[in-house]
Amino acid sequence: MKILVTGTAGFIGFHLAKKLLDRGDTVVGIDNINDYYDINLKHGRLKELGIELGAETLVSPINSTTYKNHKFYKLDLADKEAMETLFKTEKFDAVMNLAAQAGVRYSLENPHAYIQSNVVGFLNILEGCRNTNVKNLAFASSSSVYGLNESQPFKTTDKTEHQVSLYAATKKSNEMMAHTYAHLYGIQVTGLRFFTVYGPWGRPDMAPMLFTDAILNDRAIKVFNNGKMSRDFTYIDDIGIVA
Repeated sequence: MKILVTGTAGFIGFHLAKKLLDRGDTVVGIDNINDYYDINLKHGRLKELGIELGAETLVSPINSTTYKNHKFYKLDLADKEAMETLFKTEKFDAVMNLAAQAGVRYSLENPHAYIQSNVVGFLNILEGCRNTNVKNLAFASSSSVYGLNESQPFKTTDKTEHQVSLYAATKKSNEMMAHTYAHLYGIQVTGLRFFTVYGPWGRPDMAPMLFTDAILNDRAIKVFNNGKMSRDFTYIDDIGIVA
């Protein structure tokens, strides 16, 4: 299969692309390499996939030096014309959308980035699938869509009507948009509500990395809500995005 994986310089996108490539699928990866966190980590992940990037803006794909079945485009999901060209040129069998502006707290500081990437960008993915007859789409939602839901443990049948961050609201909007396109155009869509995924090459802004860094550098760990909280974490190999 020829699969578009968005966000391949990101944590989950990188791991998914590698698994698909190792099993023999053809993978086209895209990422805009934004600076939400250290881009050297993103470049390092891509290097593991055989993709070497400079600082320049790319207008054509880079072929992997490690996998003959892999190429990479540096582009932004919110770039409507570039996304249209990508879908028409590559003609995908399936799409896995993992690219997004991540982070709950950062959505308070830079809300426009979330609308551009997570809403406008996702619309471009949906339109690309519709216009090029892609019938299988999976995408990253988030456990944050449960918001103020007090039912424990969370279930996919729970109502998700009370998001408490813009990040969560954009992910809920993705689910609603995907449902609409599935109904109107017959696209098989799967949304995945990840619960704090961690593992090798993980994001440096998440608790496991922050705690480890603090311990190694003899700094106190930040504790919220007076320590009266708990959270589920999911190891990268256990999130089940490759079947």
